[in-house]
Parts: sequence; structure tokens; C-alpha cells
Amino acid sequence: MTKMITLRVDQSFLADLKRGYPLILKEAVVNTDMLREEGELIRLVDRANRYLATGYYGNQNKGIGWVLTTKEHEEIDGAFFKTKLKNALDHRADFFEDSQTTAFRVFNGEGDGIGGLTIDYFDGYYMVSWYSDGIYSFKQYIYDALAELVEFKAIYEKKRFDTKGQYIEQNDFVMGEPGDFPIIIKENGMNFAVNLNDGAMTGIFLDQRDVRRTIRDYYAEDTNMLNTFSYTGAFSVAAALGGAKETTSVDLAKRSLAKTIEQFSVNGIDYEAQNIKVMDVFDYFKYAVRHNMKYDLVVLDPPSFARSKKMTFSTAKDYPKLLMDAIAITEKNGIIVASTNNASFGMKKFKTFIDKAFKDSNTRYKIVEQSSLPKDFRANRDFPEFNYLKVVFIKKLNK
Repeated sequence: MTKMITLRVDQSFLADLKRGYPLILKEAVVNTDMLREEGELIRLVDRANRYLATGYYGNQNKGIGWVLTTKEHEEIDGAFFKTKLKNALDHRADFFEDSQTTAFRVFNGEGDGIGGLTIDYFDGYYMVSWYSDGIYSFKQYIYDALAELVEFKAIYEKKRFDTKGQYIEQNDFVMGEPGDFPIIIKENGMNFAVNLNDGAMTGIFLDQRDVRRTIRDYYAEDTNMLNTFSYTGAFSVAAALGGAKETTSVDLAKRSLAKTIEQFSVNGIDYEAQNIKVMDVFDYFKYAVRHNMKYDLVVLDPPSFARSKKMTFSTAKDYPKLLMDAIAITEKNGIIVASTNNASFGMKKFKTFIDKAFKDSNTRYKIVEQSSLPKDFRANRDFPEFNYLKVVFIKKLNK
């Protein structure tokens, strides 16, 4: 049996914990010096030694672990993990039946009861992401449960707990028959090329599925579209399939060019009729202003933090400035899709960034719709930080 450590919770953190807050914050625990090795089970008690919850020790961002159960005598064993995984799979039953979408999340960390663990499905392949050494220590329970509950072509993993939560380079194949990558998955009828054994990224961010469909179905037709921080160009593909006259994809990473060409190609789109720029997004804004370029549809989906030779960018500090740059090159009555996956602030704060940018630009605007995580990304709605995705569709009005 895994070693159990008793930790005392500071009185000021009891209320949230009792409401179901799943992350064990370092500052919430009085005696963290008791912890020795990630993967240890944690028994949380109040100052009167009354039982609160059972979790595990695993360093992830601002937490030292996650709550697994509030049932004092529940065993954390293979049967526990199998039950959590089966419940999660049952919740996604409709997704498995949908022939037009063959990639989605089947287990979403704390939203499905085990923080630090996500599992994604890609047309018969499963990708397990581990976010701490602690949760990785339970890997055999998870892999045994997965092998028992689902049929799979192969299982791959991403270990995302190197320094500062970075991906650990390795051969990510775990079991099954190794895939011949890239494979082509479907998302609302669109095709995307995916590689599960090519470093940290797969080629598609599954949490933006609803946004891509909305762009394709309602906003792309007859537009000149700009996709910033474009990664593999998935938003551009959605716009092109939705009838955009032209798309421009801009990303600083050199590999974005080949990856974006690939995504256009698997959808039968002539990539040579699209614009793909490997350059700094902020330099591109300046270039567009100098050449009096304007766009009907602009997508802003920056990483939470980015660093180039010239500058650093943080969504928490710099999003209003980024949005002002986009406003300057957006046509009147054009649409800006403002998105962030930064969990450190909520939708209310994000909207203050939007308001500041438009006011500082002396431009009127209207929010036409907004969205957050799709339903396969289950999240505890009582604590907005776990429902991290914030997307706002903004119409730029005449001054």
C-alpha cells in the first residue's frame, strides 16, 4: 500500500476545501515538511485532527497535490482508478458515436476526479498526459484500467512535469501497435493531421473545437481572415472551409509552415492560395499597419506566456496591448475572436482587458458571443480557474 502522510490544513482554507476545491495548495498546509516523495497519499485533517479528504502528493504549478476522495475509508487502488475512468468514458458515450468527430477528451483531470491526469482520444489511439511525478507513480493502475475498459490501436503518453511543467522528451509509445503518423482525425467534419509521437504537441488543440466550428459556420464566409499565433493553422482551415476569401496564418515557430501546409492539404485546400507567414506576430501587426492592410476576421489565441529575442509576452499583463494591435487592422464591423487559456484570471477580468483595449483605441464594440470549454472538458463550475478557456467574439463598431 502507498505510504499515507497526515497533513493539517490551515483554518482559512477549510471552506473552499469543504466546497470541493480539489487542488491542495502549498500555503493551505501547515506541515508540508512531512512530505518526502511524490506519489505519497495525503490524509488531510483540520486542526482538531478531523478528517477532511484523501489526496496524493504531486507538485503542479501552485499546488502540492490533488484531492482524490472525501470518503475517509475509500481505498486508493486499482479499483478506484478504474471506477473514475469508467465514469468518465460513460460521460463521453455520445462522442464515441459521432462519426464526424473522432478526437476528443475522455478524461479531464480534476473535472473527472483525478487532478494532474488527462486522456485524449484520437480515432482509436489514446494519449495520456501526466502533469506531475506524483500522478505518474500511479501509472500502472491507469494503464491497466484503460486496457481493461477500452479497445485501442495504441496508447501514447506525454510526461509534462519537467522543470516548470515542461514536456520530457522521450519515445511516447506505451502499448498496442505503434501508429503510422500522421493520422487524420475528424472534427465536425473537418480533417486534421495528428502526430502523437512528435514531442509535446499533437497538431491540434482539442479544447478549441467549438470555436473552430463557430468560425466555420457563422463568421468565415467572404472574409479576409488573419490567424495570429496560428500554430498549425487549424482556425485558418476552419475559416477556409467556411468560405473565407483568403486566410493569413502568422506564427514565429519555423515548423508552423510545414504543419499549416499539411492541415490545408488534408482538407483539399490549395495552400498556395493562402498566406502563411513565419514571423513574430507583433512585427506582423506593424507590417500590416505600414501597408494599410485590414481584415474582416482576426483570431487572437496567444500562449499564456511567450518569449522572443525582442520581447516577452504575458496574457495577464499584455493582452490589452495585443488587442489594440488587432483593433487597428480590423475592418469596421469586423470580428475579433479573442481567446486565452490562462487560468490565473476569469472571464470577468478578461472582459476588462477587452474594454480597456477598445476604450484606449477610441473604438466602440459589441460582444456578440462567448464560449468556454467544450462539454468533453469537464470542469468544476464552482471554481472558474479550472474552466480555464475564455473565448469572446467581438464586433468592431464604427467610431
